[in-house]
This record gives sequence, structure tokens and C-alpha cells, in this order.
Amino acid sequence: MPGSWAHLARRFAWSFRVEPLSPAELRELSELIDERTLKAYLQQNDADQRHGLEAARYVRERDGHTELVVAALCHDLGKRHARLGITGRVIASVLARLRLPAPGRLGVYLDHPALGAAELQKLGLGGLATDYAAHHHGARPESIDPHDWRMLSEADSTFTGDDAADN
Repeated sequence: MPGSWAHLARRFAWSFRVEPLSPAELRELSELIDERTLKAYLQQNDADQRHGLEAARYVRERDGHTELVVAALCHDLGKRHARLGITGRVIASVLARLRLPAPGRLGVYLDHPALGAAELQKLGLGGLATDYAAHHHGARPESIDPHDWRMLSEADSTFTGDDAADN
């Protein structure tokens, strides 16, 4: 389930201000993930790339271990399969908040946690990265430590100035 209406509104406004990653930021990514994962990561739109990097930085700045940083970085990788722009994402999120069916690519977008987890598994990033990608819009699975879950959840929501409770 997407975040609150306020979170969705802030995310929408933020998406218009996103800048592409710089060459230095691309080098930063290459130090965190292997070439195959980086290739998949860079197929995301600028907003998803920026969000993942900001989430990873949030975790790293709080002394999160490498696996935790990678989980924050890659948790939304499945969104790229929907190939939706801002308008389509808004429609999908509104349908989800209203608990209405989301056909076609809208449904693919809403299914991004499962799609991303499956892709991360294929890329060899099992464990924490896969589990967080699969569950980041739901309840914490037993496989993720409560402290790690809290840090990842905060990272997922605070990059735009949101409160973690909004996510």
C-alpha cells in the first residue's frame, strides 16, 4: 500500500525537482553494487535512481552495514518494469489507496515489491535486499531485524523530508 495522501503529494512534487545522477554519484553506485545490478539499477527513471541513492546514503550515514545499504539502494528496482511516468504512478497510487483494481501496467507498478525481489534474487542479492524489496510496503518479516527494518523504513520515507510514520 502506498504511503499516506500527504506522502504521495510530497513525492509527486519532489519528482519534478529530481536531477539525474552525477558522474561522481555513478561511481559511488559502482562501489556498492556489481556491474549486472548497476545495469538494472540504471534502467530506472531518474527519480527512482535518486531515491535509492538517497535511501542508501541515509542508511550509510547511520552506520548501516553494506548489506543494509544495498537493500535501501535497490528496494524499488521492480518499479521500472511498469514503464510508467509520473501521471501513471499517481493513478496507480490513487487506485491502491482507494483499494480499486489497477489494470495493466498500473498493476505492474503496484506489484513492484514482488517483481523487484524476484529480480534481486536473480541478480544474486538474496537475503536482506530481497526480503526488504518484497516487504517494504507491508509488515516486517521475521527475517529482518527490527532495528534494520526501522532504519530502512526511515530511509525509504525521509529522503523527501517525510516522516517515517507517513510511509
